[in-house]
Amino acid sequence: MRFRGVTARAGLVLAMLGAAWGNPAAQAQGVDAKRFGAREAVRQIALSPDGARVVFIAPGPGASSIAYVADVQNGAAPRSILSADGKPEKLQRCSWASNQRVVCLATTYMREEAGLVRYSRLITVDASGADMKLLSARTSSRALGVAQNGGQVIDWLPDADGNVLMTRVFVPEADPTTRIVESREGYGVERVDATSLRRTVVEQPRRDAVEFITDGYGTVRIMGGSVLDNAGYATGVIRYYYRMAGQREWKPLGDLDTRTGLGFNPHAVDRDLNLAYGFESHNGRSALFSVALDGTMKKTLVYSRDDVDIDDLVRVGRRQRVVGVSFATEKRQTIFFDPQFKAIAASLSRALPGLPLVSFVDASGDENRLLFWAGSDTDPGRYYVFDRKGKQILEIMLSRPQLETVKLAPVKAVTFTAADGNVIPAYLTLPPGSDGKNLPAIVMPHGGPGARDEWGFDWLAQFYAARGFAVLQPNFRGSTGYGDAWFVNNGFQSWKVAIGDVNDGGRWLVSQGIAAPDKLAIVGWSYGGYAALQSAVLDPTLFKAIVAVAPVTDLPALREESRYFTSFKLVRDFIGSGPHLTEGSPARNAVKITAPVLLFHGDRDSNVGVGQSRTMESRLKAAGKTVEFVEFAGLDHYLEDAEARTTLLDRSDAFLRTALKLPPRE
Repeated sequence: MRFRGVTARAGLVLAMLGAAWGNPAAQAQGVDAKRFGAREAVRQIALSPDGARVVFIAPGPGASSIAYVADVQNGAAPRSILSADGKPEKLQRCSWASNQRVVCLATTYMREEAGLVRYSRLITVDASGADMKLLSARTSSRALGVAQNGGQVIDWLPDADGNVLMTRVFVPEADPTTRIVESREGYGVERVDATSLRRTVVEQPRRDAVEFITDGYGTVRIMGGSVLDNAGYATGVIRYYYRMAGQREWKPLGDLDTRTGLGFNPHAVDRDLNLAYGFESHNGRSALFSVALDGTMKKTLVYSRDDVDIDDLVRVGRRQRVVGVSFATEKRQTIFFDPQFKAIAASLSRALPGLPLVSFVDASGDENRLLFWAGSDTDPGRYYVFDRKGKQILEIMLSRPQLETVKLAPVKAVTFTAADGNVIPAYLTLPPGSDGKNLPAIVMPHGGPGARDEWGFDWLAQFYAARGFAVLQPNFRGSTGYGDAWFVNNGFQSWKVAIGDVNDGGRWLVSQGIAAPDKLAIVGWSYGGYAALQSAVLDPTLFKAIVAVAPVTDLPALREESRYFTSFKLVRDFIGSGPHLTEGSPARNAVKITAPVLLFHGDRDSNVGVGQSRTMESRLKAAGKTVEFVEFAGLDHYLEDAEARTTLLDRSDAFLRTALKLPPRE
């Protein structure tokens, strides 16, 4: 991978000031498309141990990303320290090993016989941008293979020297000329000095190991091992082990079946309470449990709800201390266990009444300074630093400065009734200033299918609302967050249920008078793109235009994309077998689709191969249907390039206006 130190900083400074920047070709594109197509100004951010500086990743020109360091209070321009071109190298996240040393995770994709293969490496660099080094272990020329995974930091050690605990994939080595052999193989843990690169093995590698969890103070307490079948394929079962305090012996903690969700899924260790926090099914929904690590294995239900899954821990600081849980009903909610953070959250809510969505991002080593994000449906969000002792809140950055002066549309939680009587939750966004009647409208199913939509800002929905469309985002059956029964057999095997709910959402828009019957379209990304195409297979007359971004179009082909990976059997079983493979593949039913179709796809998509859209285009053309296909060179599933996203928005808006016979709009 190619990474370099950088000195240019104008791009981010202008973005932070709200100026639109880009290349000359982009300037000819629509104003709304450029504003909403711009990438978030802050991809990821972390606070230094002393709380004086932040390191954050921001977009550069095109698909590139740049890591910057900025002082929290003095207002000086951020200093760029590292960059990646985005085609295919990316900076994913950065954090502080010490007050002077930053560690960043970088990824790239290489095209191999098995397809696109992801590689990752950790980079360490001084906060000034100097002395950049590879933190991941280098592969010897004697190695008998290559480590795809360059490791991840699992503990920022509580010292001032910049030591970290990080995982490592050990690759066997052999040298026939000297008979030197390195026989260690598998996943282990090392203590590494982020400046000198001095390495010490903390956990010897194991071939079955896939996960290690520490107590936040440098001690590994839990290990997870993947159970493989005789052919070397993953079975989906993770076997967990734990250590009692002060001991090295591994004891069984339990098995987690990732296919069914049965079993305890550990996420964190509390050293002081000597227990592990994790999630497990309770009355058909995910709940938070704790398990004592003192040898008794006492399991305690910590928090559950009877309407939605508990899906996230709230953790703070360099120790990643658990202070609460989070879940989504109509809106995302947090329950704090820690009384101090409960009081802090209440104070922040009073201080920022228009920003009800608050999440703690990081903290200084002493937890006096807290980095947090706050936003809403009509505010894309902003980052703050809260000084607990000084009782001062300092706003430091905007998530989307290009939209700071744009009036955004409120998002309303609604429900509609499916054909079989089930009540489907959804979110409705109406154009600003609209009376909500007789509008051009879009149903926009989410990706996944193992995902759900939540209340808040959504750049796609807000763009279409700004262009005059009503947008409905249904959490159809097959979505996560509502328990096992709602998930059914996932959105592929149970596609008729999932797509039926999506179509019923369109019918509801018409029945409520929100959508004009001849002005109804569907737009989706990933699984949402699949749903958009398959909706027309189930009911060819409902939607008058279809936009699908990076869609799945052929289920057997999707299954084959994982053929040469250890997860193949898991993917095969998830997609399933039987008549639904043909019936549920829009590319195999192109003749049924009557509405015009617009496709977008990046040619370096490792989530859903670009061949899925190429096949769809070919089948639609062969059936005499109307189809357009825009293929983006060098981009992956997420199209993280402002010009590409602007093109997507401009082209889709023009396509929808033509298909729905709407007048052009400035």
